[in-house]
Amino acid sequence: MKIKYVFIFVLLSNFFMQGQSKDKNLLKEAKRIHQKVITIDTHDDIDVSNFTADRNYTMDLPNQVTLPKMEKGGLDVAWFIVYTGQGPLTRKGYKNASKNAMAKFNAIHRLVEEYAPDKIGLATTSKEVRELVGSGKKVAMIGVENGYSIGTDIKNVEKFYNLGARYMSLSHNGHSQLSDSNTGEIDDIWLHNGLSKLGKEVVKEMNRVGMMIDVSHPSKEAMRDMIALSKAPIIASHSSARAICNHSRNLDDEQLEWMKENGGVVQTVAFRRYVNTEKNAAYYAGLNEIYQQVGKEIGFKILSRNEISELNEKQLQKYADNFHHLKVVAKSKIDNWKKIAPPVNVSDFVDHIDYIVKKIGINHVGISSDFDGNGGVEGWNDASETLNVTLELVKRGYNEEEIAKLWGENLLRVLDEVQDVASKIKKQKT
Repeated sequence: MKIKYVFIFVLLSNFFMQGQSKDKNLLKEAKRIHQKVITIDTHDDIDVSNFTADRNYTMDLPNQVTLPKMEKGGLDVAWFIVYTGQGPLTRKGYKNASKNAMAKFNAIHRLVEEYAPDKIGLATTSKEVRELVGSGKKVAMIGVENGYSIGTDIKNVEKFYNLGARYMSLSHNGHSQLSDSNTGEIDDIWLHNGLSKLGKEVVKEMNRVGMMIDVSHPSKEAMRDMIALSKAPIIASHSSARAICNHSRNLDDEQLEWMKENGGVVQTVAFRRYVNTEKNAAYYAGLNEIYQQVGKEIGFKILSRNEISELNEKQLQKYADNFHHLKVVAKSKIDNWKKIAPPVNVSDFVDHIDYIVKKIGINHVGISSDFDGNGGVEGWNDASETLNVTLELVKRGYNEEEIAKLWGENLLRVLDEVQDVASKIKKQKT
């Protein structure tokens, strides 16, 4: 009997060691590929209070993207977002939206020109991306979320382009003066039934200057209009597959086919609610109870969304810092809850990449996080964990060339094609 048990023990030990060896080899291969390819995240929100001399991305702030986190996780390129929430379609509304957008443009320029020019540079072309990465620097690129901020003056498209913007969505959560939003699905109320007349002119102007058109927030009909009008490929800067998670922010199979026919790219997003709504809801139901309990213990009140929206910048930053402290204090309880109701994770996220790759091909898929805009999944919760996405791709059998396409080459190809179209348009007019 002793010999039998020894034999079984040896077999189990060998099996375990083989598993460990396989895991080490996969990690080694993932690290090799991750270091070699250009890694691009096409959607990272910003707060202008994190772009000051005393508080900026050279420091390891609590937010999900900083230069130290990019360095640790091997994230080469972050698209910083000039986001403007949807407001009234009035002269005053447009003025406030423009002011907000300019504050964010200026913040990004301060980072690359004043605070960390030796660590990060602003890129506006694929050539500049490759040069900056080759020099050892991190790369900032700029996307505009919500064309509301251009108001009714089409000249602002070129103004934003000259400030470095290389993609723009024509709406966000709510219909803009340019485009209906996906949020119209809630009540089936639409403002333009797609793009407005001005929105159609903006699409042409974006083609002319060489700015990518982003379809992540506009309605399906607006997307149909954009594809019909655009002479260049388009992008979805942060959307996933609706067939897997039925959310209006994701693209259905018909829309995915449109992206393929157009030659564009879907930047699959690691946003928990868009990856797996049900799993996310179950996890956060328990997590919020933990937050409330620990908050009472340490004297920190959890605020509602409406209460948070009423805070000024200084109050909001203090609240964010205190909330970060709460999560540190609650860590052991959170870890225990994860065993009961696991959060949406990297594997769930890569399921979307797999689906879209199989549906429309490896050349039309990319990666985004929506960090600092409520994005992130377990395992890729900030820029420092970026390697984990590559590791999961390696586990699923993607090779170096395919991973390079997913992490950035597809997006850079579309950027090149959009800028080529702009060059041709300008030549035709001269």
